[in-house]
Amino acid sequence: MKKINPLIPLDYPDPDVIRVGEVYYMITTTMHFMPGGEILRSLDLLHWEHAAFVYDRIDSTPAQQLTETANIYGKGMWAATLRYHQGMFYVIFVANDTKKTYLYRSKQIAGPWKKSIIAGFYHDCSLLFDKERIFLVYGNREIWLTELDEKLTGPKKGGLHRLLVSDQDNPNLGYEGAHLYKIDGYYYAFFIHSLKERWFRTQACFVADSLTGTFSGGDVLVDDRNYCQQGVAQGGIVATPDGKWYAILFQDHGAVGRLPILVPVQFENHFPVFGAAGKIPKSFPTPTAKHSTSLQPLIGSDSFDHIYATPYGFAPQWQFNHEPNAAGYTLDNKKQRYLIKPQKITENLTQSQNTLTQRMTFPTCQAQVTLNAEGLQEGDFAGLAVLQGAYGWIGVTKDQGKYYLVMKSRELTEFSLQGLPLDEHAGKEQARIRLFSPLVTLQVRANFSQMKDVTSFFYQTDGTFKQLGIEHPVAFKMDHFCGCRLGLFCYSTQQIGGFAAFSQFQYENTGEEQEVIDGKNN
Repeated sequence: MKKINPLIPLDYPDPDVIRVGEVYYMITTTMHFMPGGEILRSLDLLHWEHAAFVYDRIDSTPAQQLTETANIYGKGMWAATLRYHQGMFYVIFVANDTKKTYLYRSKQIAGPWKKSIIAGFYHDCSLLFDKERIFLVYGNREIWLTELDEKLTGPKKGGLHRLLVSDQDNPNLGYEGAHLYKIDGYYYAFFIHSLKERWFRTQACFVADSLTGTFSGGDVLVDDRNYCQQGVAQGGIVATPDGKWYAILFQDHGAVGRLPILVPVQFENHFPVFGAAGKIPKSFPTPTAKHSTSLQPLIGSDSFDHIYATPYGFAPQWQFNHEPNAAGYTLDNKKQRYLIKPQKITENLTQSQNTLTQRMTFPTCQAQVTLNAEGLQEGDFAGLAVLQGAYGWIGVTKDQGKYYLVMKSRELTEFSLQGLPLDEHAGKEQARIRLFSPLVTLQVRANFSQMKDVTSFFYQTDGTFKQLGIEHPVAFKMDHFCGCRLGLFCYSTQQIGGFAAFSQFQYENTGEEQEVIDGKNN
């Protein structure tokens, strides 16, 4: 029965969750990472595995492809809505770089997904099918309801369009992250916002007996789970087959990102009660565990010896930093390696194409990879990174025909939520030593416990790992607007034509094990 939150110790923000038959599906924000629109699957709301990616690319703009100095950090796909109606799955989201609203639909969760555009831009939108009518609720500070035409191409001519609620006078975050449901004849609109007197994420709900009626309500969850004054809010609600309700919301955990939190929900007099008296209990009755013993992992090691049925052939825990350049990488499963062949000149890790990433794990984790740098050209850099605005990495460069092991970091000099300018010059070199072989095993260790948010970098020598450079602090900021990622990278600063080969990637969650779930409702 007991489940230690966070539900998933990884960066899966802005969750939306549905149930189709006996299976639960969840989609979260994937921003600039490709393939994107990752959907997870569960049989019990407790154990989750990868189910599908909705798209392999969005519009292939120069920014989405990291062409020259363009990028979509902090933009891309935000806060999707996932719905199932009359045998069809629907995913709707806006991309904050293109300012478009995208609709994907498929008869199967695995796809193929058909893409179209809905006229208009609907921030953090939620989709509602209500008999023969279709609605979107969306907005920031002002929450609007707009009726769509039957083909989902845009607003319905003469259809309902109205303001539901307003939070304009909130000096912090006003209402956004909308989720709209019809339950037992009542309409429920859920939002995230902040307390007005201080920054604290808070879940709110407003209810009406019709879409033309007055929505009334207020805050339904003001709780930080005794974790660093970080509130829990924004997400979807779902009912089990036996009629019990749960919410999956997110909570900030510092640099590792925003992690899903499971919350029991009850309805009293047609109004939702989250947790116990508005607080999230440490343990509570949960659905009976039905998970398979062979769940597809959300993170993990990889020997690069297999081509998967994913958009780019990699194990589903991998995503590219932006849309990849097909000429610039090879998944060589026969030689069990991942090759990056830079196709542009840059001096900054964040503009490096074909960086292959995985989410980092709360509270602590470590990863290592073997790098063969023999193919580097003068001025090339390749290695293992902690990817964020204030990034850090350990890697190899070739300088005047010699190999050097380097640790670089982009100093955390900006302490506001806004973060660092993304067009700033490359990070600062913290350490450099001579390498007498281009083959080296690199390691990263991270501690996110209680928002300590520090990373350190190692290389293997004489069978042990030795630290290189500094202990580097990282932080969640709006410049990237996502949690830290591990990244395999290679970029050229002088000329293209070189390459780096990565093999034997090993990932370890070094934190405390989550409490075993017995699935009993007692």
